[in-house]
Amino acid sequence: MGACCSCHRVGRFEGCPIEEEAKPREVDDDNIILTGEGGARVRLQGSSKYVAMHTQQGKKGYNQDAMTVWENFSGDKEAVLCSIFDGHGPNGHMVSRYVRDYLPAKITKCYQQSRSYKMDPESDQVCDENHPYNLFWKDRLVKCFHEMDEELESDAPVDSYSSGTTSVTVLKKGQNLVVANLGDSRAILCTRDSNNELVAQQLTVDLKPNLPAEKARITSHRGRVLPMKEEPNIHRIWMPDQDCPGLAMARAFGDFCLKDYGLISTPDITYRRLSDRDEFVVLATDGIWDVLSNSDVIKIVSSARKRSMAAKLLIDEAQRAWRHKFPCAKTDDCAAICLFFKRPRPLLTKSISEVTHLSLNSKDHVANNSGHDHELETVLNCDMEDGGEDSHKPAGKNPQRRRRRTSRKIEFAGQ
Repeated sequence: MGACCSCHRVGRFEGCPIEEEAKPREVDDDNIILTGEGGARVRLQGSSKYVAMHTQQGKKGYNQDAMTVWENFSGDKEAVLCSIFDGHGPNGHMVSRYVRDYLPAKITKCYQQSRSYKMDPESDQVCDENHPYNLFWKDRLVKCFHEMDEELESDAPVDSYSSGTTSVTVLKKGQNLVVANLGDSRAILCTRDSNNELVAQQLTVDLKPNLPAEKARITSHRGRVLPMKEEPNIHRIWMPDQDCPGLAMARAFGDFCLKDYGLISTPDITYRRLSDRDEFVVLATDGIWDVLSNSDVIKIVSSARKRSMAAKLLIDEAQRAWRHKFPCAKTDDCAAICLFFKRPRPLLTKSISEVTHLSLNSKDHVANNSGHDHELETVLNCDMEDGGEDSHKPAGKNPQRRRRRTSRKIEFAGQ
């Protein structure tokens, strides 16, 4: 719930130029899909076979949350980049969108250098900071984040002196998962324990100013870390001689009024080697985590009947929890990305013995299906083709009547 108490040094800026100049290449179920660096498929909202995305504006003004998913990242069909951003301050909504539009392209350049990188097969099961894949990406992602912050200060048409954004970025390449965290948004993993039960594992640390290492760095640069009287549990960063801006996170893009006083744009990099037990990753801004636990999020996402609705279901539950837990507070913006690792399972109501060529789980159809997971349902109200097992029987006086009865049987089986 920690919003930025800004210095109110606001510049005038009419929208994000990237959004205005970007031209849609496809329209798929109301999702605008752009073409990114290296032929990547760029989504700003919506869903696909492996991804669900949704955002909801709160009651504080502009929706300052932004997100993007780059499928076929840098032209690699095994790679996907997911990023979520939570802006704060007077121009936070502009900063979050600016970083959303430019940061992935910077990471693309690093990724193209990594495509010739050979993984040591003996290290595949090591999941610590010394893993070769993590060592390769750590310095490169830090460099990308620093370049993004420098560009935001010098070249961006956005006043980010007292405005900024957090970021959580996940890069998945095959079974390798690299996470770059900047601020207090969060990424969690849904996996299965020894009893095959779904459990949540937090992949990032909420980088708050009161964490010992963060506080030590800030105070060593003369920044102050103190809570407000009305919010004793929320620690904020203040300038040495002014009671502003009161930033509730220890790392962020922008907020250059605090960059000399301990605030940094260096992300915390973590690595995980995925296994068959891992199901999906959820990235979300703090509007979700303020009211829902990691276990709550896992249960909600896994209960979604359709993958395409998982992120929206999560945010709807978070909004409901906000009204219940904080009835007098303004609801925060919420944004979430759900990245699933496994192929979607067909939604079928027939037994195996009843499966016919009308069901969308047939091998020929699945091979050609490139749509959303909710398309993998039983086809309803279809006429049987001639030549079936009953085709030798006479149709009677009214063959259309027989066809309608068959259609009703199929419809009932699919309900």
